[in-house]
Amino acid sequence: MDSEIPVFPAAFRTQEVPTNGIQLHVRVGGTGPAVLLLHGYGDTGDMWVPLATELMRDHTVIVPDLRGMGLSSIPDRGFEKMVQAEDMAGLLDALGVRSAEVVAHDIGNMVAFAFAARHPARVTRLVLMDAPVPGVGPWEEILKNPLLWHFRFGGPDMERLVAGRERIYLDRFWNEFSANPARFTEAHREHYAQLYARPGAMRAGFAQFGAFDQDAIDNRAFLAQGRLAMPVLAVGGEKSFGAAMAEVIRAGADDVTGTVIADAGHWLMEEQPTATVAAIRGFLDGRA
Repeated sequence: MDSEIPVFPAAFRTQEVPTNGIQLHVRVGGTGPAVLLLHGYGDTGDMWVPLATELMRDHTVIVPDLRGMGLSSIPDRGFEKMVQAEDMAGLLDALGVRSAEVVAHDIGNMVAFAFAARHPARVTRLVLMDAPVPGVGPWEEILKNPLLWHFRFGGPDMERLVAGRERIYLDRFWNEFSANPARFTEAHREHYAQLYARPGAMRAGFAQFGAFDQDAIDNRAFLAQGRLAMPVLAVGGEKSFGAAMAEVIRAGADDVTGTVIADAGHWLMEEQPTATVAAIRGFLDGRA
């Protein structure tokens, strides 16, 4: 229903976890091997409700809001993805988790890649969904896509332009990057627009993109020394990255399985939750 957004099962608990000089808003539920779910821009950890509900049957599911997003701290700095990788390391430490499967989307992909690069023994399986990783594969060509003008959009004047107009700015992402914009419901749009209208949240969002140049430098330095070795599932939306998602990730990882979600754009969990959950579940269960 457009009047409601999915909510986490009652068995999930919410915590504010100190890590790496900030505080992350985190939901935790289920029992079993740990799985860490990392959201992207235009969403928060709330995007993962369908997957979290499925995985909690046999996993301990950990769902943070990234720094500066959702209900987590909004710091002035630290949006480089290597810094945010340490946010995740500290989060797992605080929860007593040594290693986890990691599932990520959009900006979450970039944090997950950095975490896997810095802490490979802590990532058993990795799922990256429908977004590139700075400095990996055809990154410089991807930057030329006019749809991605927002990568260079930021600063005090841009903050003033979108202040009080957060919904207008975000609708552009939800509409242009969907196969069918109606699947990103009004309830979802209102929910996320309110969270991104928090004081400092848009500045932090711009900073996520503004860190890409340093992220690319960091990732190229990592790739000069090695590549990801854990199994990786690269998921593309048919109307977005599609099969190219796997080709991008193969530039930085040795064991990559690709899959394409039919009739979906970028917003896989909102547009095709059943098919997306099934693909992720199959991979985490060891079924390609």
